[in-house]
Formats: sequence, structure tokens, C-alpha cells
Amino acid sequence: MNTTYNDGAYYEQGTAAERWERARMFFDARDYAAAARVLGGLVEEVPEQTGPRLLLARSYYHSAQLRRAEAELRIIVERDPVEHYARLMLGRTLERQGRQSEADTHLRIASALAGEVTERS
Repeated sequence: MNTTYNDGAYYEQGTAAERWERARMFFDARDYAAAARVLGGLVEEVPEQTGPRLLLARSYYHSAQLRRAEAELRIIVERDPVEHYARLMLGRTLERQGRQSEADTHLRIASALAGEVTERS
């Protein structure tokens, strides 16, 4: 069988490590939709791992799939409330959806986790 890039099988081929590398190459090449296709299956296979899920959320964010990005980020934050970058990304994702009051909470937590001091008005 001759596998082509567009038939979907390409995204699912190889070991988890090979797919992780493929997803990172797509992400680095700014092909966020392709990265998300590879990462979707990988996250299903290893749902407990934060790295693939966070890169999936970032891929969704950069390809303007904001609801999907939010869902993945909420899973990460629920599992690890002190995951700084997931908090920051969740805040930014909510901002892009026009949900500033929700975003502010996560952005403040992300700042606190990073040790940043914010001025109060």
C-alpha cells in the first residue's frame, strides 16, 4: 500500500517517540493543524503525559481552535494546578475568546507561580 501525506495514515505511523518528533517538526514548521493531527492520537495513547497534551493545546491555540486549546489546558491545570505555562496559555486562550475576567484569574496565578510581582492599583 502506498501511503500518501494526505490519507491520514501518515499521522498515525510509527512509535510514540517517532510521532512526538514528527509533531514537533510540524509545530516548528508552523504547520499547527498537522501537529494537532499527530498529537491527537498520541494524547489518546498516553493521556497521563503533560508534554504531548501541552503541545497539542499550543497547536490548537496557534491554529485558532481556541475551544479545543482551552479543553486541553483545563485538563492539564486540573491535574497539575501549579503548571505555570499551562496557566499562562489558558489565560491567553480565554483572552482571545473575549473572556477577560476568567483570563485574569489564570494570568495572575501564572504570574505568581513564575515569581513575578504585580502592582496593585
